[in-house]
Amino acid sequence: MMALLLFLCVCLVLLSGYPVAFALGGTALWFALIGSATGHLDAAYLGALPNRLYGILNNQTLMAVPLFVAMGVILERSRQAEALLSAMGQLFGRLRAGLAISVMLVGVLLAASTGIVGATVVTMGLLSLPAMLQRGYQPAFASGAICATGTLGQIIPPSIALVLLGDVLSSAYQQAQLKQGIFSPKTVSVGDLFAGALIPGLVLVGLYIAYTLLLSWRRPQHFAATESVPLNYAFVVTLLKALVPPIALILLVLGSILMGVATPTEAAAVGAFGALMLALAKRSLSWSALMAALQETVRVTAMVFMILVGAALFSLVFRGLGGETLIHQALSDLPGGVVGATLVVMLVIFLLGFILDFIEITFVVVPMVAPTLLMLGLDPVWLGIMLGLNLQTSFLTPPFGFALFYLRGVAPPSLDSATLYRGVAPFIALQILMMLLLALWPELATWLPQRIYG
Repeated sequence: MMALLLFLCVCLVLLSGYPVAFALGGTALWFALIGSATGHLDAAYLGALPNRLYGILNNQTLMAVPLFVAMGVILERSRQAEALLSAMGQLFGRLRAGLAISVMLVGVLLAASTGIVGATVVTMGLLSLPAMLQRGYQPAFASGAICATGTLGQIIPPSIALVLLGDVLSSAYQQAQLKQGIFSPKTVSVGDLFAGALIPGLVLVGLYIAYTLLLSWRRPQHFAATESVPLNYAFVVTLLKALVPPIALILLVLGSILMGVATPTEAAAVGAFGALMLALAKRSLSWSALMAALQETVRVTAMVFMILVGAALFSLVFRGLGGETLIHQALSDLPGGVVGATLVVMLVIFLLGFILDFIEITFVVVPMVAPTLLMLGLDPVWLGIMLGLNLQTSFLTPPFGFALFYLRGVAPPSLDSATLYRGVAPFIALQILMMLLLALWPELATWLPQRIYG
C-alpha cells in the first residue's frame, strides 16, 4: 500500500501548486526514508539513483529538446507567422471560410516548425482572432479553431512531446522485452514516432478543415469570404517568400531524420541554426529578442530536465515499494484483456491531463503503464501516437485545458469562458474520432515507419 500512498501524496502535493519537479522528488525522498526505516524499501534502489541521473544528463536523445525549443522560440520571436497568415489569407480569400482554413494551415506549419503549443496558440490568438471576429465569425468557432490548431504541435513532428515519449517508450520497450526473456537490440526511436505521427496528424488536420467547410455550407452567414488579391507574378513571389523558408526548414529537419541522414539531435541542431539564419535573413530578430529567445530556451530546458530528475527519483522509489508489480497485476486482471487495459490507461491519462502538463504525464505515468501494455502485445509506435493524441486532447478539455488558458490570456474581454468551452467541444470530438480511427486502423501509425525503417 505504500506505493499507492506515494502516488496519492504526489497528486495532493501537485494540486497544492508546489513546483512539479520538487513535488515528485521531495515526496519520493520522504517515502524512501520511511520505507527504509520500516524495511519496505531496499537501500540498493537509492544507490542506483546517481547512475540514473547521470544517464539522464548524458542522454543523446534528450539533447534534442533544448535545440528544438530554441528553433521554435526563435521562429516565434522573429514573427514568421505574420507573413504566413497574410499570404495564406490572400490565397484562400475567395473561399467562404477561407480565413479559417488559412488559420488552420498556418497553424500546421507553426506546429511543425515550433512544436510549442503555448507559442502557437498565443501567436495565432493575437494575429487571427481579431480578424476572424471582425469578419463575422462566431466567437465560439473562432476560439475553438485557434485552440485546436495550436495543439497540433503535440502530434505533428518535430514535436517535443514525441521526443520525450520516444525516450520513455524506448526504455519501456526494452524493459518489457527483458521481462519476457527476449534479448534483442530492437528499440523505439524518435524517428519511428515522427514517421508514425505524420499520417494521423495530417488526417486530423483534414478532419478540422472538413468540419469547417461543412459548417460554412450550413451557416454561410457566419463565414464571409475575405478580400483576395489577383494571382499575378507579384503575389506568387510574395507567397513563395512566406512559404518556402519555413517549409524548407521543416523538410530539412524531418527529411534528415526520416531518411536516416541525421539523428534527432543532429537534425534539431540544424533546425535551430536554420531558424536563426531565417530570422537574420529577414532582419526580424534584434539582439534583445535573440537574448530573450535564448533565455526562454534555457528556462524551458531547465524545467524539463528538473522534472525528469524528480520523475526518475519518484519512479525509482515507486518501483522499490512494489508499485510496478501492483500496476502490472491491476492492468493484467482487467476484463477485456489488452483492449480493457488500454481503455483504462487512456482514460486515466485523459483525466490526468486536466491537472498535469504533458511533461509530467510522460515522465511519471507513462513509465508505470507502458511496460505492461507492451507486454500485452501493443505496438510501441502505435501506443506512442495514441498517447500523443490523448495528451493533445487533454490540452483542449475544459475546465483545465492549457490551450484554453493560453488563448484566454490574449483574447478580448468579450470572449467569456463559456463561449471558449463551447467552441472547443466539436474539435475535442474530432480528436476522439481520430483516436477511434487509429484504434480501428493501427496501420495509420505503423505503415509509414515500417516502409521507411523496415
